[in-house]
Amino acid sequence: MVKSAFSHVEHWVFDLDNTLYPPSARLFDQIEAKMVAYVMETLGIDHGAADKLRGDYWRNHGTTLAGLMADHDIDPEPYLVAVHDITLDHLEVDAALAAHIAALPGRKIVYTNGSAPYATRVLAARGLSGLFDGIYGVEHAGYRPKPERSAFERVFAQAGVDTTRAAMFEDDPRNLTAPHAMGMRTVYVSPEPHEGDHIHHHTTDLTAFLGQLR
Repeated sequence: MVKSAFSHVEHWVFDLDNTLYPPSARLFDQIEAKMVAYVMETLGIDHGAADKLRGDYWRNHGTTLAGLMADHDIDPEPYLVAVHDITLDHLEVDAALAAHIAALPGRKIVYTNGSAPYATRVLAARGLSGLFDGIYGVEHAGYRPKPERSAFERVFAQAGVDTTRAAMFEDDPRNLTAPHAMGMRTVYVSPEPHEGDHIHHHTTDLTAFLGQLR
């Protein structure tokens, strides 16, 4: 039944963080700490204020970066380098996930609100290098973040994604709203389900879910 729902799909779009690796890896804990430190130093505010601002910007702008650019006109490139300077030593290679992705018919891309160089590092640590036809970061969307539809449209235009024959895998339910509206099959990858007409499937285990499509 799941397999038939994807029989038309020829374009496979994967988010990165907490999607192509499990949330238990807690990489975003490291990234959030780097974000707070960057905001503290750049704006000259204390830890509590910086952490609150980080969260507010994520909720209201889609990413902390988008809020900082809008309100403080920061240069995005140094920020992206700084916040993604984290250790990936505890990520594990997932050979089964690699095999399932390799078996998917058609084009496969990664699209993250992080940077493409960071995504490349994470994919290597997971044993997923060489499986994707393209790796797209927020820089490819003109630094506009998911969930903005314009960000998806910009990246999908570059990647040649036909959204009527595509699927999107994401850990943030907000980021499935635009793909759903654009005609994509949507899969929410998270330990807990989320109700919404824009979510077609939910899985706690991406590897197992993709295994059903073979």
